[in-house]
Amino acid sequence: MKFKKYSIKLVVLGAVLFGASACHDLLDEPSENKSFTEETDYTNSEDMIKPLIGAYAEFYQRGWEDFPLISVRGDDVNAGGLGDQQDFAETDKFKYNKDYWMYNSTWQNFYADIFDAHSAIEQIDLYKEHAANKSTADQYQAEVKVLRGWLLFQVARVWGDVFITTSSDPSDLLVAELSPKAEVMQHISDQMDEAIANLPAKHPNERTDIPGGVTKYTALAIKALANLELNNFQKVADATSQIISSGKFSLEEDYYNLFKIPGKLSDENLLEIQTSDFGQGTGDLVYYEFAALGPQGWSPKVKDADGGWGFYEPSLKWIKFMLDRGEETRLETSVLFTNRGIAEIKKDPNYATLPAWISNTTPSGDVINDFSRGMFSSGKHYLPSDQLTPGRKKYGANKNMIVIRYAEILLMHAEALTEGASSSAMTADAAVNAVRDRAGLSPISGVTLEQVMDEKFAELGMEWGTRYYDMLRQGNTSALSYEGRTFSNDKAYLPYPQNQVDLLPPLAAAANN
Repeated sequence: MKFKKYSIKLVVLGAVLFGASACHDLLDEPSENKSFTEETDYTNSEDMIKPLIGAYAEFYQRGWEDFPLISVRGDDVNAGGLGDQQDFAETDKFKYNKDYWMYNSTWQNFYADIFDAHSAIEQIDLYKEHAANKSTADQYQAEVKVLRGWLLFQVARVWGDVFITTSSDPSDLLVAELSPKAEVMQHISDQMDEAIANLPAKHPNERTDIPGGVTKYTALAIKALANLELNNFQKVADATSQIISSGKFSLEEDYYNLFKIPGKLSDENLLEIQTSDFGQGTGDLVYYEFAALGPQGWSPKVKDADGGWGFYEPSLKWIKFMLDRGEETRLETSVLFTNRGIAEIKKDPNYATLPAWISNTTPSGDVINDFSRGMFSSGKHYLPSDQLTPGRKKYGANKNMIVIRYAEILLMHAEALTEGASSSAMTADAAVNAVRDRAGLSPISGVTLEQVMDEKFAELGMEWGTRYYDMLRQGNTSALSYEGRTFSNDKAYLPYPQNQVDLLPPLAAAANN
């Protein structure tokens, strides 16, 4: 469930509909979502930034369920959380329950924010009529288009054929037609083209008005992602080439801290879900519920720091893959080991002797105790207890969630080139070796598609379901049948949530076909 708490809260379309929580039916009384303009002075152009700030606030406030549901079906990660949320564990095994609350909530969370994005664009239009500087309005609307594009991208990856919204009125969905996934991805690509011309050619961390806000390069990254889903490799290469050639992005030297407080607004990050404790030990806190992804039991270095819920654990398959490659930097960063988990690895005679650095004590000094819900936790979603602001106890408080980073841009670029695209910005070898060098691995030459995909598996494990959607897109779905799971092509997409099927005739028609 997505609970919204901001210092700036706009009255926008959907406020009555979605309220403080997105755990309500998508179309409850849609006629109530009509009037938001009556008390707003649109001649005051200084307030034009408020709808934009509202759109960012909605985007940043993700429900805890969104990320794990999007990400859990790859062979890099398992559901964890044993004994709780059984239908989440079943989803990891490709056994879907259309009545499961998490499906409905994630659908609602994303479409709520998509409608809010439309509302922001419509409000900015009203300000634009009176604004002296029309280009500022154009930029603000372009930023919102990029946020909306990413949201729609995720919905289409999870459900396949979905709605392309055209206004801020949710009742439109009562009569809308579902768009095929390929059409959705092309729409996103086209929307990014519209946005790019009106966005600053800056690194997000160079923005002083909205630090970490959307830029031209964020739009190019989403365009590349959409075209990768379409297997339009030349467009992927063209978009990633522009990002590479800008010279504004680089890989963070310290891979471990990239995913922690020092990695906030890193030169590597193109888009991140930002949080803040405002530098205070008490009071307001805007955060993602990282506790869902954290170990249920630990002995933190900083006494009394809260633990997690035990969901979302790196898979044994992924850990063994990394051990076979001689990985240390990325494996130690990505996995929180328990003694029980270490013992489980050693049950395989091929891994009876593990590197000495594999331990249930993290490099930051937190001890990960055995807990019943899993054997491992995700290190990429872990914040060391000594990086918490003094006075704060919540697991992961003040940590950002990275959404798109430069390493992924480099590897998409390399993938496109090995699929036949061309680029003068960087060779596939150079792109892959930049990522490998940061991980402490030796360079390779004559990079093949298989090697690129292995590198993506290693580099982007536990991040936004990249592995699952890569395997799905490439037809390499045999990789997804592992550790007792059996994937079949009819399980590629989640079923539409039954709550939405009951409300929306187009979904009901599709579900009955």
